[in-house]
Amino acid sequence: MGAGQVKRSLAAFAFFAALSATMFAARAQTPLARYQRSEAHMGTQTRIVLYAADAASAERAMRAGFARIAQLDLELSDYREDSGLMRLAAQAGGGDIAVGEDLFRVLQAGQDVAERSGGAFDVTQGALTRLWRSARKLSELPRSERIERARANGGYRYLHLDAQARTVRIDRPGIGLDVGGIAKGYAADEALAAITRQGVTRALVALGGDIAVSDAPPGAPGWRVSIAPLAPVQAQAQTREPTAQTTLYLRHAAVSTAGDAEQWFEADGRRYSHLIDPRSGWPMQGRSATTVIARRGIDADGLDTAAALLGPSDGARLVESMPGAAMRMERDDPLANATEVRASTGWPRQNRSLYDGAATLHDRATAAATARPLPSTSSSPP
Repeated sequence: MGAGQVKRSLAAFAFFAALSATMFAARAQTPLARYQRSEAHMGTQTRIVLYAADAASAERAMRAGFARIAQLDLELSDYREDSGLMRLAAQAGGGDIAVGEDLFRVLQAGQDVAERSGGAFDVTQGALTRLWRSARKLSELPRSERIERARANGGYRYLHLDAQARTVRIDRPGIGLDVGGIAKGYAADEALAAITRQGVTRALVALGGDIAVSDAPPGAPGWRVSIAPLAPVQAQAQTREPTAQTTLYLRHAAVSTAGDAEQWFEADGRRYSHLIDPRSGWPMQGRSATTVIARRGIDADGLDTAAALLGPSDGARLVESMPGAAMRMERDDPLANATEVRASTGWPRQNRSLYDGAATLHDRATAAATARPLPSTSSSPP
C-alpha cells in the first residue's frame, strides 16, 4: 500500500471514529423523560416508573416488566389451581418433584428466612392462610381446634430442596404452600431485571408495599421513598422517638413494609392483622408497620414479615443477620397510649439518607455501611 493510500485510510478511519464518538456523545446527552404506568397483577396494583430516551423505548421496557410479573403470577399464585406452586402442593408426599427455576428460587429464599427466624416465616402453612382468609371475609374467628389442625398440617422442616437437581420434596401429603410473603419482592426484582435488559437502567417497580429500584433518576441521588408514620404525629407525644414521615433515597435496592394498614379485620372487639404467626397459628393483633430495606426485593419482602412476627428485639436481630438489610418497626402500645419505635443498628438515623445497594458490603455488614445523610440542598427526585 502506497503512502497516499495509507493516509487516505487513516483519514477515513479518523473520520468514522470521530463520527462514532459524536453519535455516542449525542446519545449520551439525550434527555431522558419520565414514563409511568399501573396495572393489576398478583392481587395488587402494580406500578412501573422509568426514565427513557423516547416513548418507544419506554413502552418496550414497560411491556417487558409487566409481562414478567404476569408470568410469575401464573407460577407462584396460590389462587390458581394450575399454577406451578399449586401443582407442586398437589404432589406433596410423592417424592422428589422437578420444578421451574422461579418457583425453586422463591422456595429456597423462603426456607432461608424460615431457618433464620426459627419458623416465624413458613411457606408450608397454606392451610393456615386459607383458614384465616375465610375468617377475614366472614369477620369471625375460626374454632381453636381448626386453627391447631391447620397449623399442624405444615412446617418448613417438611420441605426439602435439592439445588443441583432443582427438585422439591414435601414429606407429608396435604401440606399446602403459600409464598405470598415473599413472591412480590421477587417479582419486583425480576421485573426490574427485564426492564434493564431492554436498555432502560433507571426504573422503579412497586407491587403494593414492595418496591425495587435500579439506578437513580436523572439529576437525583436516588429514588425518593417516603415511609409514613403509623399514626398522625400529633397523636404521638409519648413515643420513644419522633415518628414523623421518614424519607429515604434508594438506588439498586429494595424496600418492603409489612403491616395491617389495609388488610385486617375485627372480631369479638379485637383487631387482627393478615400476618399469621406459623408458630401459634394466630394472626398478629394491634396496629403495626415493619419496614425493611435491602439490596433485593426478595430479601426485604421475606424479612419484613418474619421480623414483624418476631417482635422488636428478635426482629432486629433477624434483619441484622442479612448483609445489607436494615429495619424500622412501629407498634401501638394501647396500655401506654403510645407508639413504640424500634430500628435495627443499620437503619439510617438521618431522615434524608441514601441507601446504595450496589456498594460493596463485606461479611455481616449492615445498611449502615452504605446509608449516608444527604445535604439539605440535594434535589428531590420524582
